[in-house]
Amino acid sequence: MDTLSSSALEKLLQALYARDYAFVSVTPVTHQRVNQRPANAWANSLADIFGWNRPFKPAIIDDALFALMQAAGILRPVDQGWQSTLRVSRLQDKLFAHSSFPTDAADAVFFGPDTYRFMHAVYAALASLQGKVQRCVDIGTGSGVGAILLAEALPYASCIGVDINQQALSLAAINAQANQISNVTFCYSDLLQALPGDFDLIIANPPYLVDPSARAYRHGDGPLGAQLSLNIVEAALTRLAPGGTLMLYTGVAITHGHDPFLEAVKHMTKAAGCTYQYTELDPDIFSEELVTQAYAEVDRIAAVWLLVNRPTVETDLLLQLISAEATL
Repeated sequence: MDTLSSSALEKLLQALYARDYAFVSVTPVTHQRVNQRPANAWANSLADIFGWNRPFKPAIIDDALFALMQAAGILRPVDQGWQSTLRVSRLQDKLFAHSSFPTDAADAVFFGPDTYRFMHAVYAALASLQGKVQRCVDIGTGSGVGAILLAEALPYASCIGVDINQQALSLAAINAQANQISNVTFCYSDLLQALPGDFDLIIANPPYLVDPSARAYRHGDGPLGAQLSLNIVEAALTRLAPGGTLMLYTGVAITHGHDPFLEAVKHMTKAAGCTYQYTELDPDIFSEELVTQAYAEVDRIAAVWLLVNRPTVETDLLLQLISAEATL
């Protein structure tokens, strides 16, 4: 990442936007299968170069874009051609740079179907917020999608994206600049440890799988990959301002019909005096993981959406009064 030119990469993203570039990121399995088709050995379009990440001959790209790729430091020589060391995907009307395919590096910055599901759920839930959001944070921001789109949706708020992956933080800052979003900052933090104060809104789309390579974007740690998601809930419960909300998108390994993540959330929110809403967005994702030893007893992996709300001061006082009267 140190060899990248942030200003040139910003200009490259803006140049792609001016050329109506669009690409929807797919799962790694789909990406691999599509690229393995004989006709897809070499790129024939901008989407092939920056989305499908196929090698290309200079003749299929205009000189201005090629020069920007050179200036940004994202060209890798391959047999008789070149390949981009970054991909670019579109979400809403924004373009986001993220890691090349395959995402094997420990510090790879991932962007895929979960990113789209996550932001769709965030947008749908914004209308349910209890009050005006002044401070918000995106835990595990990755390419910065959550923090950037949240900052755009809440222009009066101060938004922060945090991550333990420096590669992610660098790309997130570039993506924010390229998309001209100014009310967002990015910083290194393990959960919320480096940040002072409380937050009106906390969002997160953490890794939730068991990854033998422990890649930052994929490995959720703990039993069946759930530990990081539980750690985020625990951290949020101590840092939500009165009336504040946690929005968490994650995956849960359902074992013999049991959802251990939901059971843990019930106990944690009750102890903290908060309420929650829990929804299965997709009952069956990443089925290819079920053939691995780590998931030998698992029925399915579900994509879930968790909303946790801390009562306002007024609501909390009312609940205390009701509880006190009930004991008389």
